[in-house]
Amino acid sequence: MPELPEMETYKSLLQPIIGGQSITEVMINREKSINVPIEEFASLVLHQKINVIERRAKYLVFHLQNGSCLLLHLMLGGRMFYGKEEDRPDRTVQVQLSFGNHHLYFIGLRLGYLHLLSPEMIQQEFQHIGPEPLDQSFSLHTFQTIIKDKRGGLKTTLLNQEVIAGIGNRYSDEILWHAQLLPERKTNELDTDELARLYESMQYILQKGIQQGGYMEEPLFKGDGKTGDYEMYVHSREGENCRRCHSLIVMKEISSRKTYFCQDCQH
Repeated sequence: MPELPEMETYKSLLQPIIGGQSITEVMINREKSINVPIEEFASLVLHQKINVIERRAKYLVFHLQNGSCLLLHLMLGGRMFYGKEEDRPDRTVQVQLSFGNHHLYFIGLRLGYLHLLSPEMIQQEFQHIGPEPLDQSFSLHTFQTIIKDKRGGLKTTLLNQEVIAGIGNRYSDEILWHAQLLPERKTNELDTDELARLYESMQYILQKGIQQGGYMEEPLFKGDGKTGDYEMYVHSREGENCRRCHSLIVMKEISSRKTYFCQDCQH
């Protein structure tokens, strides 16, 4: 599932390409991927300029000229591709927005969606989402204040979108490995130094993920040289040597999620 770094990468790459451009055609191949009848969706989206693209948690919001918004959540297996018809990946396209002879393809939206909403409805969607971990206002003190009353495990807490926005299964493993903390440690057991280390690791891993274009290998467009350069330290590396202490990385299911960590250098 795309997480904060992947969605931030999509946003930063798409904004200069389609920002200010008008949607010239709308194609819906899977009506369940949208939230209103196809005719209504097309009538409100067609010929609209995309003013700006915003990211919130794991969502993208496309703000249209008429004040409407398109809310995208890719969920598990979703991705996008921008290009000409001849460059389109050989995958089923659920939704297509065209900009002349170039198209933005939404692929793998079996669970994901592109909903047409008002700004007020967008705010309702986001009202229970926690703070953005890379915002300037998200200080160590803010983080400590949020965490101090939590009683769950670290992995489960990082995954909770109502606590902190945008972190999913992969980057929670990466953050905890970098902070040298075991995923089942309880948040209320951490001392001041461990909380500071966790905060710094969160900042470091997410920023690195963005700088390296996230982990998803599929390019956004032909010639895309940024997407997918992030290489996992620990996630999906069961049986490989830890890069820090060279012990074997193990996998354990925590809250029904495959969780990867080093038993020797994570404490």
